Amino acid sequence: MDIRIEEDRDHPAVREVQRTAFGGSHGDTVARLVDALRRDDPSVLSLVAEEQGEVVGHVMFSRALVDAPRRLVRVRTLSPLAVAPGRQRTGIGGALVRAGLRRLDELGVPLVFLEGDPAYYSRFGFEAAGGHGFLKPSVRVTDGGFQVVRLPAFEPWMTGAFVYSDTFWEHDCVGLRDPEPEVTTSIATSDR
Repeated sequence: MDIRIEEDRDHPAVREVQRTAFGGSHGDTVARLVDALRRDDPSVLSLVAEEQGEVVGHVMFSRALVDAPRRLVRVRTLSPLAVAPGRQRTGIGGALVRAGLRRLDELGVPLVFLEGDPAYYSRFGFEAAGGHGFLKPSVRVTDGGFQVVRLPAFEPWMTGAFVYSDTFWEHDCVGLRDPEPEVTTSIATSDR
């Protein structure tokens, strides 16, 4: 398996990996988010995992901010991470995350945030962000799912509210929406 920077020629394959990994309409939303992040964030770190010439995994680390009392801190968010359904649970996702964190460390990025499963992401050093003085960007983000990894460039004063880029908000990709309530109609009749 080769992990490398995404190239323009990879875009169709990445869209397909995102669509099939997330499934349904959510997969389409995530694929559109990836396209928009490429367009809106020139600093995005987008990596693909390739096996025998086929893209089987993808991860993005895009710009975000921490609104710390001293000043805004430029950080990254890990989102989305996807592995082709037939290749999940084979270490591809982990390899992508580790490669991305190494590159971000080399770039001097102090913090990386995500919304995800603590059981999965803790193996890469992610911890509950709230326990380290960070505030969630939305009430829809779960406490356990709001996670951060502190890289060597982190300094203790770099705490505050985590702020997603506008692109995440424009695509409604922050936190989990409550399902639509069922609409019921009742017809009242009167025999009076």
